[in-house]
Amino acid sequence: MSEAPPPAIRALPSWLLARAAARGRALMADALAAEGLKVWQYVVLLAVRDLAPVAQADLGRRVRLDPKDLVGVLHDLQAAGLVFRAPDPHDRRKNAVSLTEEGARRLVRCEHAAAQANERLLGPLTAAERERLTGMLARIAGTDAP
Repeated sequence: MSEAPPPAIRALPSWLLARAAARGRALMADALAAEGLKVWQYVVLLAVRDLAPVAQADLGRRVRLDPKDLVGVLHDLQAAGLVFRAPDPHDRRKNAVSLTEEGARRLVRCEHAAAQANERLLGPLTAAERERLTGMLARIAGTDAP
């Protein structure tokens, strides 16, 4: 008896996307855990690097993370010495987030680990297939392709 779901289920694009996403999350979580980070912490560090100094509220909107959840992620990153918050230079009523030097170093290591995880995820595909898949997923997700 096979452990695979019936063909009608395996033919559902939504089911396949969910399975691929679950596998990708697990690979990323394992890779990042080796560097002491969780997936959302990594996502926030990437965004902070690219946007810094970035107002905390703008950061939450850009990564599409609930403000209450973002506060927890930032608290953990700041406690680990990876980011710092200071008054926003454009609006002193807001906090702006930036990377620390240690945050930048850890992010480089995490990018390497994430690249390896994505290589494992996409290993069965050719380079051209990977590019097409990424573009199609971006369209499905309603975001711009990288």
